[in-house]
Amino acid sequence: MPPRQRKAPAGLSWDVVELAPIVLIKGPEAVLADRARTRLMRQARDIDPDTEITHVDAAAYAPAQLGVLTSPSLFGERRLIMVDNANQMNDAFLTEMLDYLEHVEEDCWVIVHHGGGQRGKKLLDALATAGPVVACEEIKTDGDKAAFIAQDFRRARRRIDREAVTALVEAVGSDVAELAAASAQLIADTSGTVTTDVVKRYYGNRVEASGFAVADAALAGDIPKALALSRHAIDTGTSPVPLVAALAMKLRSLAKVGGMQARGLNARDVGLAPWQIDRARRELRGWRPEGLGAAIIAVAQADEDVKGGGKDPVYAVEKAILAIGAARG
Repeated sequence: MPPRQRKAPAGLSWDVVELAPIVLIKGPEAVLADRARTRLMRQARDIDPDTEITHVDAAAYAPAQLGVLTSPSLFGERRLIMVDNANQMNDAFLTEMLDYLEHVEEDCWVIVHHGGGQRGKKLLDALATAGPVVACEEIKTDGDKAAFIAQDFRRARRRIDREAVTALVEAVGSDVAELAAASAQLIADTSGTVTTDVVKRYYGNRVEASGFAVADAALAGDIPKALALSRHAIDTGTSPVPLVAALAMKLRSLAKVGGMQARGLNARDVGLAPWQIDRARRELRGWRPEGLGAAIIAVAQADEDVKGGGKDPVYAVEKAILAIGAARG
């Protein structure tokens, strides 16, 4: 089965962009935008250690500010103007930036970050033709996060097991900045291949208390472990809502993969990454279609109960786990 094709980003990756008089950083992912900015500022300092760096808020831009900042310096030092919030730019910035593109200063670098949306589309088009564009698309799905981790490890010339990537996403994957910091810590503090055991050594409490750990145990038929993990998660501050959401997500993945062959579907049709499909196929062992259907119904009821439809959200989670065990059996 061919791997699912992801849409190519409309621009360069942050780690290959080179400094130019005009650079557009485009997209909502703050971690990638911050990395691009840091790389470009470092390049500017390498060219001229005395480079004057100025930050401009396009939403609060003052008329004529750009002209003052880009005008030739008396002392000849280079200037780098870092423009933020271009997706909220005011009319003065829009007009004056378009004018500046008609007579760009060669000893000055202007880096513009636009976080997304249609505000200033004419300017975006002009910036895209004036210099390189850095793509900072949102890292949203588990597959995107797994690819993000794998790229960080490849960039550092390190290896990480696929299962370890999954464990890291499940432990800290809700926040991309935190995920980046976790990857950096593992790269800096360990040697050799990073395995699931290594991830658990660093983030064990979070891995074991995650909703996905509860779901893994429940769908594998280890109901005592699933119940113990759910109680620990709730005791340490996890809401019952994400625990049920994790159960539902895992069951949906199993149902999608279970129906792939019968319906002649491929990876793109079911909306899952190849690694997710491989894992779901392993987890389907021991499940029958009617049992899977019963488990899905039980978790749907639990979802309603933990969101206000029931009297005891904790009991609703435990009842769902027990129902999953019975359905699997």
